[in-house]
Amino acid sequence: MHDLLLIAVIAFVTLLTRLLPFLLFKNHTHPIIEYLGNVLPFAIMAMLVVYCLKGVDLLSGNHGICEILGVLSVIGLHLWKRNTLLSIFGGTIVYMLCVQVLFI
Repeated sequence: MHDLLLIAVIAFVTLLTRLLPFLLFKNHTHPIIEYLGNVLPFAIMAMLVVYCLKGVDLLSGNHGICEILGVLSVIGLHLWKRNTLLSIFGGTIVYMLCVQVLFI
Protein backbone atom coordinates (compact mmCIF):
# COMPACT_ATOMS: atom_id res chain seq x y z
CA MET A 1 0.00 0.00 0.00
CA HIS A 2 2.86 2.34 0.85
CA ASP A 3 4.42 1.78 -2.58
CA LEU A 4 1.19 2.60 -4.41
CA LEU A 5 0.74 5.79 -2.40
CA LEU A 6 4.32 6.78 -3.12
CA ILE A 7 3.87 6.19 -6.86
CA ALA A 8 0.61 8.17 -6.84
CA VAL A 9 2.25 11.15 -5.10
CA ILE A 10 5.21 11.10 -7.49
CA ALA A 11 2.87 10.90 -10.50
CA PHE A 12 0.74 13.78 -9.20
CA VAL A 13 3.74 16.01 -8.51
CA THR A 14 5.19 15.25 -11.94
CA LEU A 15 1.86 16.03 -13.61
CA LEU A 16 1.50 19.22 -11.58
CA THR A 17 4.96 20.50 -12.51
CA ARG A 18 4.25 19.84 -16.21
CA LEU A 19 0.75 21.34 -16.16
CA LEU A 20 1.25 24.35 -13.88
CA PRO A 21 3.14 26.59 -16.36
CA PHE A 22 0.40 26.10 -18.95
CA LEU A 23 -2.28 27.03 -16.43
CA LEU A 24 -0.43 30.07 -15.08
CA PHE A 25 0.81 31.50 -18.37
CA LYS A 26 -1.85 30.41 -20.87
CA ASN A 27 -2.68 33.97 -22.00
CA HIS A 28 0.74 35.52 -21.51
CA THR A 29 3.63 35.41 -23.93
CA HIS A 30 6.99 36.66 -22.80
CA PRO A 31 9.81 37.39 -25.26
CA ILE A 32 12.31 35.34 -23.26
CA ILE A 33 10.02 32.31 -23.29
CA GLU A 34 9.50 32.65 -27.03
CA TYR A 35 13.25 33.00 -27.57
CA LEU A 36 13.98 29.89 -25.50
CA GLY A 37 11.29 27.99 -27.40
CA ASN A 38 13.05 28.83 -30.65
CA VAL A 39 16.63 28.23 -29.49
CA LEU A 40 16.49 25.29 -27.07
CA PRO A 41 15.62 22.52 -29.58
CA PHE A 42 18.79 23.29 -31.57
CA ALA A 43 20.88 23.52 -28.40
CA ILE A 44 19.57 20.16 -27.22
CA MET A 45 20.33 18.58 -30.60
CA ALA A 46 23.88 19.97 -30.50
CA MET A 47 24.37 18.57 -26.99
CA LEU A 48 23.14 15.16 -28.13
CA VAL A 49 25.55 15.16 -31.07
CA VAL A 50 28.50 16.06 -28.83
CA TYR A 51 27.47 13.43 -26.28
CA CYS A 52 27.07 10.71 -28.90
CA LEU A 53 30.37 11.43 -30.64
CA LYS A 54 32.57 12.12 -27.59
CA GLY A 55 33.77 8.52 -27.31
CA VAL A 56 34.46 7.86 -30.99
CA ASP A 57 38.05 6.80 -31.62
CA LEU A 58 38.98 7.42 -35.24
CA LEU A 59 42.26 5.50 -34.91
CA SER A 60 40.91 2.09 -33.90
CA GLY A 61 38.22 -0.41 -34.75
CA ASN A 62 35.86 0.63 -37.50
CA HIS A 63 37.24 4.23 -37.34
CA GLY A 64 33.85 5.79 -36.58
CA ILE A 65 32.28 4.66 -39.87
CA CYS A 66 28.92 3.86 -38.27
CA GLU A 67 28.85 7.15 -36.40
CA ILE A 68 29.71 9.12 -39.54
CA LEU A 69 27.01 7.28 -41.52
CA GLY A 70 24.49 7.96 -38.77
CA VAL A 71 25.30 11.68 -38.63
CA LEU A 72 25.24 12.00 -42.42
CA SER A 73 21.87 10.24 -42.58
CA VAL A 74 20.45 12.61 -39.95
CA ILE A 75 21.71 15.62 -41.91
CA GLY A 76 20.43 14.21 -45.20
CA LEU A 77 17.00 13.32 -43.84
CA HIS A 78 16.63 16.69 -42.17
CA LEU A 79 17.61 18.60 -45.32
CA TRP A 80 15.25 16.45 -47.36
CA LYS A 81 12.12 16.29 -45.14
CA ARG A 82 12.65 19.01 -42.48
CA ASN A 83 11.25 16.67 -39.84
CA THR A 84 13.26 16.45 -36.62
CA LEU A 85 11.76 13.19 -35.35
CA LEU A 86 12.20 11.49 -38.71
CA SER A 87 15.82 12.65 -38.81
CA ILE A 88 16.58 11.37 -35.31
CA PHE A 89 14.86 8.01 -35.77
CA GLY A 90 16.27 7.55 -39.27
CA GLY A 91 19.81 8.27 -38.13
CA THR A 92 19.41 5.93 -35.18
CA ILE A 93 18.14 3.15 -37.46
CA VAL A 94 21.02 3.64 -39.90
CA TYR A 95 23.53 3.59 -37.05
CA MET A 96 22.05 0.51 -35.40
CA LEU A 97 21.85 -1.38 -38.71
CA CYS A 98 25.46 -0.47 -39.40
CA VAL A 99 26.60 -1.66 -35.97
CA GLN A 100 24.48 -4.82 -35.94
CA VAL A 101 24.80 -5.92 -39.59
CA LEU A 102 28.01 -4.51 -41.09
CA PHE A 103 30.34 -4.63 -38.07
CA ILE A 104 29.34 -7.69 -36.07
